[in-house]
Amino acid sequence: MTTQEARPTSIRIFLTDGLPDGIRIISKSNWIGQAVVASRSQLGEVLQREELNRPGVYTLLGPGQEGAFQVYIGEADILRERIKQHATGKDFWTQFVAFSSTDGNLNKAHVRYLEFRLIALAKEANQWEVGNSAVPAKPPLSEADRADADWFLSEMLIIFPILGVDAFEAATQVKQSTDTSQDLYLHERGAEGQGREIKDGFVVLKGSKARLKETNSIHANMRELRRQLIDRQVMASDGTHYVFTQDFRFSSPSTAAGVLVGGAANGRLAWKTKHGRTLKAIQDDRAGGEL
Repeated sequence: MTTQEARPTSIRIFLTDGLPDGIRIISKSNWIGQAVVASRSQLGEVLQREELNRPGVYTLLGPGQEGAFQVYIGEADILRERIKQHATGKDFWTQFVAFSSTDGNLNKAHVRYLEFRLIALAKEANQWEVGNSAVPAKPPLSEADRADADWFLSEMLIIFPILGVDAFEAATQVKQSTDTSQDLYLHERGAEGQGREIKDGFVVLKGSKARLKETNSIHANMRELRRQLIDRQVMASDGTHYVFTQDFRFSSPSTAAGVLVGGAANGRLAWKTKHGRTLKAIQDDRAGGEL
């Protein structure tokens, strides 16, 4: 699927009960797709909705191990039945997003293909813990059907970030959309990092080096996050450091700095330009100075 140039579009979010954290129906201009977003606590109500009485692809979202998000991706002939099964079959998830077609043209072959593509994208991005143990085989589709499914997928990938789901977007893609002159560096406690502030977090760039040893006072969540990044091969030991094998997006500059130094760190002070100017100073200038 080729990357399309961003263009203005209209997305409608319908709050079925008038509450911002209630059941939401997401639609988009000039698109036959529709998404249902609901929490686990709203299953009794949302499973009655007609939108879930169709074939579709879905994601279960929630906390993984401490310090990370987890996503599980699936498909179903009838979304309602499969999601209901997961109410007792999977414990981690707190919310789901289910996509279907409003015109009924999204069939079993399409949703299997969408599941295949989403799992592959999530594993390739390696930003969230993926609950699927393996990527399913690529379903056979005609060239025309594959084009239709890829178009449907491209629209889904616009909607996911609006819902706070960035599991399918590699940090490299985010990094390329920022000002490359704003690279920041960290040199503390033997760690050597290079990164960049982004609109919703901080990206540590491939090749950055984290300490092997952790501080005695490291928080359990930070220790667990480092362990996960090692297990997922985001960081690999070269004997003296853990080296980042890919760009990786963190929720904040302090979390990024903490992973690198193996303990608590103030990312606004630890990250600096090559001339020694701190991220805090940059942010203060952007806001017009200290209040």
